[in-house]
Amino acid sequence: MSEAPALSDARSGRAAPTGWRALFPPAQWLPAYQRGWLRRDIVAGVTLAAYGIPVSLAYASLAGLPAQYGVYCYLVGGFFYALFGSSRQLAIGPTSAISMLVGVTVADMAAGDPGRWASIAALTALLVAVMCIGAWLLRLSSLVNFISETILLGFKAGAALTIALTQLPKLFGVKGGGEFFFERISILAGQIPQTNLAVLAFGLVAIGMLLLGEKFLPGRPVALAVVVISTVLLSVTSLPELGFKVVGALPQGLPAFRLPALRPRDVDGVVPLAFACMLLSYVESVSAARALAQSHGYEIDARQELLGLGVANLSAGLFQAYPVAGGLSQSSVNDKAGARTPLALVFASITIGLCLMFLTGLLTNLPNVVLAAIVLVAVKGLIDIGELRHVWRVSRFEFAITMAAFAAVLLLGILKGVIVAVLVSMLLLIRRAARPHLAFLGRIPGTRLFSDIERNPDNEPTPGVLIFRPEAALLYFNVEHVKSGFWERLRACQEPIRLVICDLSNSPAMDLAGVRMLATMHDALRASGTALQVVGAHAEVRDVLRAEGLDKLVGHLDRRTTIADAVDDFHAAAPADPPLEPLHAGDV
Repeated sequence: MSEAPALSDARSGRAAPTGWRALFPPAQWLPAYQRGWLRRDIVAGVTLAAYGIPVSLAYASLAGLPAQYGVYCYLVGGFFYALFGSSRQLAIGPTSAISMLVGVTVADMAAGDPGRWASIAALTALLVAVMCIGAWLLRLSSLVNFISETILLGFKAGAALTIALTQLPKLFGVKGGGEFFFERISILAGQIPQTNLAVLAFGLVAIGMLLLGEKFLPGRPVALAVVVISTVLLSVTSLPELGFKVVGALPQGLPAFRLPALRPRDVDGVVPLAFACMLLSYVESVSAARALAQSHGYEIDARQELLGLGVANLSAGLFQAYPVAGGLSQSSVNDKAGARTPLALVFASITIGLCLMFLTGLLTNLPNVVLAAIVLVAVKGLIDIGELRHVWRVSRFEFAITMAAFAAVLLLGILKGVIVAVLVSMLLLIRRAARPHLAFLGRIPGTRLFSDIERNPDNEPTPGVLIFRPEAALLYFNVEHVKSGFWERLRACQEPIRLVICDLSNSPAMDLAGVRMLATMHDALRASGTALQVVGAHAEVRDVLRAEGLDKLVGHLDRRTTIADAVDDFHAAAPADPPLEPLHAGDV
């Protein structure tokens, strides 16, 4: 494990920072900054800039924007994140999924107008900033956790194929076309006979060099080397005569401060686009930040990340860029290059700024096929074959959910795919909450403990007693499922039941619907001479039960009585009357 700049306040035993120090993370790590880290941060910053410039040029093409807009993302996004983000190694810039999302969605909104396209992209970044800062103010960082990793696994795989398909025409040197995934495949297949073999060969060599660099020179700016070599070759040879398309001249100088000329009401659909970008940005950034923090022995502040990303996107929207996020690949470059603190992002921004002021002319002859190669190599990391196999092995149901998200992206596009992924995540959560497991318990042999008899067939049932335990809070949307499961099991009992024990130890909350379900259950059981007893209720649940008067029906409620105690009391008491026949569901 690498040496951490400083352990988190929680791990080091110090009180968590408050006031302006909590709002401004540099006030936490700068006092502990060591002179030896400066060289590492400078090297990491320069290395990140060398990696980020060619990658950002490629991602800008995905977003449908001029190449310099991707560079602006790294320039301003990383600098302002360094002031407010809680991660010390996370690198902020454009990502493939967000770039593609912006590109395919803004295309319809812009109607072919490049100026409007750029304004919509910047406006989207500003809306992402508003949403992130609003979520930070309302402490909503945990809400994003409701989007399951299973859904994201399928979404990323679908996005990777979608992005790759947009780059294949550049690799083959053909025009391409089409709006949807399968339409693009059909058009590309028809254009294969027109392949420019020189462009294809050049692109394949570039891909090979990038892959070899990933394997043997991890964390090194191999992409920059490929860009330099490619640009030199097209500048000093006759290759341009073979049909190579190049980036062309980039504008020299730093981006100007500029408010987008449009407002949200002027662009139909920009708010859903911004919401999708915000979700992707936050989920991807926090996932990468947590992985890096764990390897360095500190913790990130998930809420503070909302503020950091909000400020980064605010700067992107005001300086001619588009939505930014923290990607794992660029962050890994920053980390492996030796970054100790967010100061590395500041040095990366300084390096990129110098390149924009003095070196843009060197990229004029950069071939587009090299940018396509960079994207194709980058997006392969979005398809996690090992994790897909793991999900298939562990849960076929979860795998089906993954494939649903995957298919949604391919069939509907990335924006609608994001929305479908969110809806499926919510529906999956609701389904699980509405259909909690209902465990029926038996005694573990030789003990006074009870557990699920279905999972442990050796458990001993208690004659005349039915013990059940809802494995969730009892709320209005799941009480019918719990009630029907209970009566179904009661009907299946071969012998009369004289006592029903409801174990609420796994039910941390209960609303009025849950209390009234127990009251109805008590009345129906009592009609057949069967008693109902409640054990294991948490303090707040006991308060609700007492407020509704259930303690007057089922007896005293406390935290000490166990299932074994209730069974012992049942055996000790002499039955006053023979029990009636067990109830049927229709009797309720």
